[in-house]
Amino acid sequence: MGRVSAPPSRDDGLAGTPRLADIAAQASVSEATVSRVLNGKAGVAGSTRQRVLAALDVLGYERPVRLRRRSAGLVGLVIPELINPIFPAFAQVIEQTLAGHGYTPVLCTQMPGGATEDELVEQLEERGVTGIVFLSGLHADTTADTTRYAKLAARGVPFVMINGYNPRVTAPFVSPDDRAAARMAVAHLAALGHERIGLAVGPARFVPAQRKGEGFVAAMAESLGADGEQARSLVQHTLFTVEGGQVAAGALLDQGVTGIVCGSDLMALGAVREAWRRGLNVPRDVSVVGFDDSPLIPFTDPPLTTVRQPVQAMATAAVGALLEAVEGNPVQPTEFVFQPDLVVRGSTGQVRRSG
Repeated sequence: MGRVSAPPSRDDGLAGTPRLADIAAQASVSEATVSRVLNGKAGVAGSTRQRVLAALDVLGYERPVRLRRRSAGLVGLVIPELINPIFPAFAQVIEQTLAGHGYTPVLCTQMPGGATEDELVEQLEERGVTGIVFLSGLHADTTADTTRYAKLAARGVPFVMINGYNPRVTAPFVSPDDRAAARMAVAHLAALGHERIGLAVGPARFVPAQRKGEGFVAAMAESLGADGEQARSLVQHTLFTVEGGQVAAGALLDQGVTGIVCGSDLMALGAVREAWRRGLNVPRDVSVVGFDDSPLIPFTDPPLTTVRQPVQAMATAAVGALLEAVEGNPVQPTEFVFQPDLVVRGSTGQVRRSG
């Protein structure tokens, strides 16, 4: 949208700026207040000023040069990839929160054959970043060398980790309760009458997969009386992809499961695909539960029952912890665990009884 001029009858120095009435309506303030903000005058509350600036952004207008905030510094966000929609969802909240505090986010995405996490961190340091947020990085891999993070801290770069607590890394961690997520999913399927339930999760070396596995085994004992060996035989470790979910679902269906809990929504879509490939109906013949509740998941066919990560709360907490460290008031280097929510949709249903 291009710029439009203020009404010619007004003499407020706003020639070439958006119409005051449009901005006032969007921000729910008076035109006089909009005029004071656009002209950089005092006497406007900070929250009101932010509403007016947000209205400019929403309506697609450029902010006047004098109102463009100088960046308080660069903050890197290192994520594994953008294919899984949960990562862009986290990135959006993190970037919005950083921008709200005056920082400029720098998104660094790892791609197969591209820059590694270490290379991305090196590039960020060369650009003088104020801090770094790691989302599902090498810290979540129990086989990875964690001395890289000790060296980063020694160089004076504050950082915070999301997903995948590692006691060998001294930093604030923000995680969903993966064990509780698995327990919720199993309890939901058990309540629907399912007695043969399987789990499809990522490689066993990753902390979230380990924790979901632990929660699954515990829930199978609590809800169905299954012993540990029985429950572990119904866990399939696979890739964090649609294809990985499909392969795992095939192995679990061969074992006679009627319900499948998945470590991600993408894996759950793979499980649904495998059920369809076998001529099975979801949820009439097999129920599927995902994890994440990425933005498009409610629109799948069938709409996916899933365990929702509290993305907004987790991302906001991670940024808050990072900025406390940046300002010289680091929070305790521990794990902050957030509770997920079960969202029931159309991919789960009552088990079919033979006969």
